[in-house]
Amino acid sequence: MAIAYIPYGAYWCSPFARWQGAFAHLHSVKFAAHVTRDAMAARGLTTDMLDYCAYGYTVIQPNIFYGAPWFSALIGAEGLSGPTVNQACATGPRLIATAAGEMALGNAGVALVAAGDRLSNGAHVYYPAPGGPGGTGSSEDWVLDSFNHDPFAKNAMVDTAENVARRDGIDTAEQHALVLHRHGQYRQALTDDRAFQRRFMADLDIPDAAFRKTTGTASGDQGIQPVDPDKMARLKPVREGGSVTFAGQTHPADGNAGMILCADAGRAAELGKPGGPRVAVLAVTQAREEKGFMPAAPIKATQRALDALGLTIADIDAIKSHNPFAVNDIAFARAFGIDWQAMNNFGSSLIWGHPQGPTGLRGIMELIEELEMRGGGTGLFQGCAAGDSAMAVVIRVS
Repeated sequence: MAIAYIPYGAYWCSPFARWQGAFAHLHSVKFAAHVTRDAMAARGLTTDMLDYCAYGYTVIQPNIFYGAPWFSALIGAEGLSGPTVNQACATGPRLIATAAGEMALGNAGVALVAAGDRLSNGAHVYYPAPGGPGGTGSSEDWVLDSFNHDPFAKNAMVDTAENVARRDGIDTAEQHALVLHRHGQYRQALTDDRAFQRRFMADLDIPDAAFRKTTGTASGDQGIQPVDPDKMARLKPVREGGSVTFAGQTHPADGNAGMILCADAGRAAELGKPGGPRVAVLAVTQAREEKGFMPAAPIKATQRALDALGLTIADIDAIKSHNPFAVNDIAFARAFGIDWQAMNNFGSSLIWGHPQGPTGLRGIMELIEELEMRGGGTGLFQGCAAGDSAMAVVIRVS
């Protein structure tokens, strides 16, 4: 039994741009609203259809305190309210769970969930300490310090990948082989003038910081680096004695994504593309791994989802992952006895980048479209998040 329905085609994302690149000057909330307004208009969706909105982010921006109500007002839905959500890299699945929960309570029939993040130019925060020596406080770089220090596990994110690689015997050569394969899968999404991506991602006129004039055009993701096996082979691991190189991990990025969810399959059919398939959300689960082993957390989250639905991994027709490290996919595939080459057709965050909050929503869009191209089936999205946690989402396209 479904917990929510996604109108086919009623989802979108901006291109993703490598940090300090094409979108570095754009306020993430305003940018998300800018993209959402255009995307909804292009799909014939109006704000008066909505009775719930949740907005997700992970990197603070000026006035983020006002979160979802501000975002709603910016898209022209001044009477719409809802929560502002932050669950690190699992924010996308959490937004879906939040909307489904409101539907279960009878509080929402048609919901908009959206997420936007700008890892470029991350805030440097100062925390006063009047009781400290001389009243001197402490400071934090919101983005870089989050990458480099888990206050509980006492490690950087790259250390969690090293821990899993060491435990599972995953060497640099296999990580690099996976990266090369994932690049090839991503290139499939670029064929025929990006036919696959154009199912959910339009070309974007890049606005100036005031959103008054156009400064350029983004046709697809920005800043993706070409791969060269020989150059990759010469890279040294980030940690001495380790196995994870810079090639074996994703890049920080800027971007946003949005999606409509409905409590009723009939309403979803009305709002989706005519003649499109039914897209049902069957389960959303979460889990937490041993501290310091973040890339392995999706294994537990996935098993919980499968158990809840009475399924096995053999019942899953397509798998998408948020894979900030190549280690993620290798560990996951070994745990379930599957071939990692069969996962992440048409790309994944390892290649197209990681703006954190919207990453999972994009992965789920790509999963829906892959299943539609297959003629339907059951799909899994899974991804890790800060704090050695993870979420998994199971959908069925029929």
